[in-house]
Amino acid sequence: MSRALRNPIALAFLAIAILILLGSTFAVVPETRQGLIVRFGDVKWILNPYRANETFGTSNAGLIARWPFIDQIVWVDKRIQSVGMERQLVVSNDQLRLQVDAFARYRIVDPYRMYIAAGSEERVSDQLKPILGSALRNELGKRPSAALLSPERSQLMQNIRTALNRVARQYGAEVIDVRIKRTDLPEGAPLDSAFQRMRTARQQEARSIQAQGAKQAQIIRADADAEAANVYAEAFGKDPDFYDFYRAMQSYETTFVNNNAEDKGRSSIILSPQNEYLREFTGRR
Repeated sequence: MSRALRNPIALAFLAIAILILLGSTFAVVPETRQGLIVRFGDVKWILNPYRANETFGTSNAGLIARWPFIDQIVWVDKRIQSVGMERQLVVSNDQLRLQVDAFARYRIVDPYRMYIAAGSEERVSDQLKPILGSALRNELGKRPSAALLSPERSQLMQNIRTALNRVARQYGAEVIDVRIKRTDLPEGAPLDSAFQRMRTARQQEARSIQAQGAKQAQIIRADADAEAANVYAEAFGKDPDFYDFYRAMQSYETTFVNNNAEDKGRSSIILSPQNEYLREFTGRR
């Protein structure tokens, strides 16, 4: 024995063997994981299981011991995980084709059921992907496409979550939330048709606004003309002579002053000095 201890190679092998034995006996359970102690294919107990509303730092995480080389640990994440869905072609109730991209968030709450039904976390995600697409198609097929842009969308997401949760429970998972990331029209005729409908609607709205503006302008002009007529009438009632003089001056300006830049000052009118139209020039008697 003492001779073996003096041999450095033997000491190295002994140290490695001790490290392997310790690594197979002890393990550290992290705060964010739960573990299954599996012995010859059977689950013996669960380490640090998930508990709803558990405060961080109060779990059963820490150092644990197991039978070396006999007990295996299957780790399961306690945190929320996401499962994405490939873009799906969905036909709404109003026969509109939509390209929908969605995802769901879930958590493993029963690691024992997950291990028995799926065997690993990756298989749970693989099982939920097609169910998410199927639930999405079923719900959107019952509603018009406008439901994705209305308050009805929250109820739609809730129904998809309920349908997905029924399947997730079979794998020890709980669906927390379902969200639609993006909804697009397929490229080609449907998208072009939608753009044309949008342009037509905006053009109709613009024409309606223009018609309302023209109507308001006519009302304003009519009110202004009526107010001007009242002012003229009041002025005529106060001083008829001044009113006649003012109107005559406006008439002379319109008749004798040509506002055209090319023909300005070229107007020629021949009238008798005794013409009634020129009485303001000749003076009143």
